[in-house]
Amino acid sequence: MRMIDEAALSDITLGATVLGSGGGGDPYLGWLLAREAVRTHGPVPLVDLVDVPDDAYIVFVAGMGAPGALLEKIPRAAEYERIVAEMESYTGRKIDFLCPAEAGGLNAVTPFASAAPTGLPVVDADAMGRAFPFLEMCTPTLHGGSTTPLVMIDEHHNTVCLSTQTNHWAESFTRAAAVASGASAVMALYPMTGSQAKQWLIPGTVTQAEQLGRTIREARDAHTSPVDAVLADQNGTLLFTGKVVDVDRRTERGWTSGTATLSGMDTFEDHSMVVHFQNENLAAVRDGEVIVTTPDLIMALELDTGEPIPAEEIRYGYRVAVIGMPCNPIWRTENGLKLSGPRRFGYDMDFRPIEELT
Repeated sequence: MRMIDEAALSDITLGATVLGSGGGGDPYLGWLLAREAVRTHGPVPLVDLVDVPDDAYIVFVAGMGAPGALLEKIPRAAEYERIVAEMESYTGRKIDFLCPAEAGGLNAVTPFASAAPTGLPVVDADAMGRAFPFLEMCTPTLHGGSTTPLVMIDEHHNTVCLSTQTNHWAESFTRAAAVASGASAVMALYPMTGSQAKQWLIPGTVTQAEQLGRTIREARDAHTSPVDAVLADQNGTLLFTGKVVDVDRRTERGWTSGTATLSGMDTFEDHSMVVHFQNENLAAVRDGEVIVTTPDLIMALELDTGEPIPAEEIRYGYRVAVIGMPCNPIWRTENGLKLSGPRRFGYDMDFRPIEELT
């Protein structure tokens, strides 16, 4: 166990933005919530997954909605403080540990905003190894785990307590509720025991995000290329360098969806790329040819600073490097691809690993 303070939170936030693959909500907002909670209540214990007792009760804490809406509808600390008590009241069980649902985006750091005021430790693990837009796109689903019982709250003091037959139904109901609340709400979900967590979750992802953020920070301090540092740290591939010349972005049905079009620079001069996103970046098309798709990661980094640019923030004029990174191997299994592959998002193609496509 080690304590996560403000400095560690900053590195986790930066690294989680890269692992978010363009989505997961703006981690800066999550960092603000978590930072203030840590300042007020003190550092948060981070516990290795193997050290969690088998009979412990663990839940994810996460925000749900359209990342674009969060830029105008800022999350509040009150909901993240309240969600733990609401979940305990609904289930009748005391929560022992909190855990991020995803390693990327806002939801990688918001559990710390709930953990600090409640005194609960956070588990160094997650259920994606990146960020995905649907609730059922979690490793517990692959093992038969249930999204519910689930509690959702919003800033209007509305509370939804949910039990569903399938994880897909949980996504459908909560998405509708989030849209009704202005495309932003806070949830506690996927309750599990420590024994189940050890079978279901991806260990060490909070530490992975922290290390990745530290890599970018140290490259900046050394005046070396942060983009090259990320590629080396994550076994990544440079897909494109160019300038953003057009963005088609819209918020619909509780998601931020659209495309970003890039014109090539340097070795990619006279080439073009289109990045498709639905909260997260889902496909990268270079000169009309698909070169990377979900579940592998696609991320745009500001060319000089290595600052990762979420899909809801990318805009005309940005000079970026688009990189690709291999996903966790569990998503490349037959069941993993059924849940998160390109066909799940309406693309008429089979998944091919980034190592083959590039």
